[in-house]
Amino acid sequence: PMHKVNFDAKTEYEMIQNYKVLQDVFNKLKITKPLEINRLVKGRPLDNLEFLQWLKRFCDSINGGIMNENYNPVERRSKGGKERSVKGTNKMPKSLQNNNTHPLPNSSLVGLNKASGPKPAKASDVKALSKELTDLKLSHELLEKERDFYFSKLRDVEILCQTPELEDVPIVGAVKKILYANDANESALEDAQEFLNQSLGVEAEAEDEGSGEEEEEDKTQA
Repeated sequence: PMHKVNFDAKTEYEMIQNYKVLQDVFNKLKITKPLEINRLVKGRPLDNLEFLQWLKRFCDSINGGIMNENYNPVERRSKGGKERSVKGTNKMPKSLQNNNTHPLPNSSLVGLNKASGPKPAKASDVKALSKELTDLKLSHELLEKERDFYFSKLRDVEILCQTPELEDVPIVGAVKKILYANDANESALEDAQEFLNQSLGVEAEAEDEGSGEEEEEDKTQA
């Protein structure tokens, strides 16, 4: 049925006739895929893409995804009775043929090449960008060194706070509050101060109680 296909179809009526030819082929081959001709002739990308994807999957299921190297679509079209359309696509319009008979002078070509080509960068701009890049690299290296320096200091403080002899010291507990606080916790210093005040208050009360007991013992002994 290739001779029934109009490869130069431009109107919806001509496209509908082509899809009817395809529908007849589907019916003869007992392919149950419905053709939504009214949507396909509108030329909407999504509708046509969906149909082409289905057609590709169907062809792959038939031939195992192997392309037929001997198939020549241009020759197949010419055998369909629309040879004029194939030849017509290879013809060059007369206006272009006339233009080709009068080539542009060399000076015009040089001007076009200069206009279309990229402009070379100025040496001063390249030098300025190179200096800026070098400064950024140096700044980055300095920041990394500063980060590593303070991190090592904090690590030393952490190791010192983990010493068993200092674990019960209130100031060590306050420092741990700051070291192990979450990044989003902005009140780490306040929490540490509160912890320190509470710890010192408990110790002061314990000392007062201890001194009071000693005074009572002294009185009883006297």
